[in-house]
Amino acid sequence: MGIFFVALAGAICIFVLICVIRDSNRFVTVRYRIADRRIKKKQRIVLLADLHNKSYGKDNEKLLLAIADAAPDLVVSAGDLITSVPGQSMEVAERLVERLAGQYPFYYGNGNHECRIYHDKKKFKGMGKEYRSVLQKCGVCLLENRTIELPACGIRFVGLDLMQKHYRKFQEGELPVAELQRVLGNSDRDRYTILIAHNPAFFDSYAAWGADLTLSGHVHGGIMRLPFVGGVLSTSLRLFPKYDGGLFEKGEKKMIISRGLGSHTIPLRLFNPAELVVIDLEPEG
Repeated sequence: MGIFFVALAGAICIFVLICVIRDSNRFVTVRYRIADRRIKKKQRIVLLADLHNKSYGKDNEKLLLAIADAAPDLVVSAGDLITSVPGQSMEVAERLVERLAGQYPFYYGNGNHECRIYHDKKKFKGMGKEYRSVLQKCGVCLLENRTIELPACGIRFVGLDLMQKHYRKFQEGELPVAELQRVLGNSDRDRYTILIAHNPAFFDSYAAWGADLTLSGHVHGGIMRLPFVGGVLSTSLRLFPKYDGGLFEKGEKKMIISRGLGSHTIPLRLFNPAELVVIDLEPEG
């Protein structure tokens, strides 16, 4: 009997190891459809988040092929395409952005890793300047507490540039609606408002501010996912995060959270493959 349990435990360990290796090196494409009366024409969005310099094949060819197959009208980054490690190369993310920005309109919202390299110049030296220069040279639209209107489509993108205090470990903190109004202004109820906000923990505030659809990432799907439970651990090291990945609704307000395309710090995934998110926006009716 003892040998049986040892053999069983060994088999389970091997199975879990295989799943970790597989899920840490693949991505799946997930699709969502959003309809609203204010949307004037169909738009397909490819959402990228939490790549963390991961490459699927040489020069990310597998990822680029999947994006081309999706045939988007535009690409949105919800942040953390790079990893904020002093001196670490950002070439993987830079080359991916360059390739995509040459083919599609590209709207970029920051994550906590972009925030670090941009604001902590002493620690990261010229990394922030280098990365921002690459994005600007290839025509990426940087949405740092900034709005871009697409009047022909009836939509507007708003990028929220959250500060490091909103990414603290072990705690969510607070994000008052008044703070959103201060940095973003008032929402426009006449246009369908898409808020790019890397940390999904503040969905209540985003919805109360007036975001019709929030696009987020950050949580990496909970790193490991369990049936009937969902994500186990957030990147803020909180157990069983409320918002881990997928579509969430609060009345008519919606939030789509990408489970991310890469990893950092805890460089593994279990029952939680990376995601390429495709969103179809359509006029209602």
